[in-house]
Amino acid sequence: MRKITASLFISLDGVVEDPEWHLPYFNHEMGEAVGAHLAAADTLLLGRVTYDSFAGAWPDREAEGGEDAEFAKIIGDARKIVVSNQELQFSWRNSEHLKGDLIAAVAALKDEPGDSDIAMSGSVSIVRQLLAAGLLDELHLLLHPIAMCKGERLFAAGEPIPLKLLKSTTFATGVLHLVYTLDEAAPTGGYDEAKRHLEPRDRQR
Repeated sequence: MRKITASLFISLDGVVEDPEWHLPYFNHEMGEAVGAHLAAADTLLLGRVTYDSFAGAWPDREAEGGEDAEFAKIIGDARKIVVSNQELQFSWRNSEHLKGDLIAAVAALKDEPGDSDIAMSGSVSIVRQLLAAGLLDELHLLLHPIAMCKGERLFAAGEPIPLKLLKSTTFATGVLHLVYTLDEAAPTGGYDEAKRHLEPRDRQR
């Protein structure tokens, strides 16, 4: 079964909307992390807004042959699956429209043959739905040391989603690269269990 991974820029208070606020924190460490995430995949799963943003930039950067042309070619060569309820027309190569029920279609994608990841960047509403359905294997959060105090947040009201930390890296800018997966063995318990950890060690024996 193929693995689906998602990467998001996020503020301390959980804001993920229009993350141009992340640009002052972008350095070579973040560039390597974002590049490695997308380069590990041969398929990109994107919402229409994210796709339009990518399609409006990366083909031109590839054609211009600048410093990021090699990375632009990697994205251009990848299979790009776009989630949208609207009819779509594509000019960027290797792009296709995912139609029908999102959860059923993504479950079928995971069952396709292949060893490469299916990567997501942005596309917050899709990330939420896949998390809730248990279909997202890794959530990469680039947590920035700033509270935006306004804007759409990653997690909306709903049922709790227990996560397990797989990896954490601190960048020189103070950004944390946190990699989570769904935690099927999340801890449980109440105050009686928690208060034991407030007692002196000799009383816990």
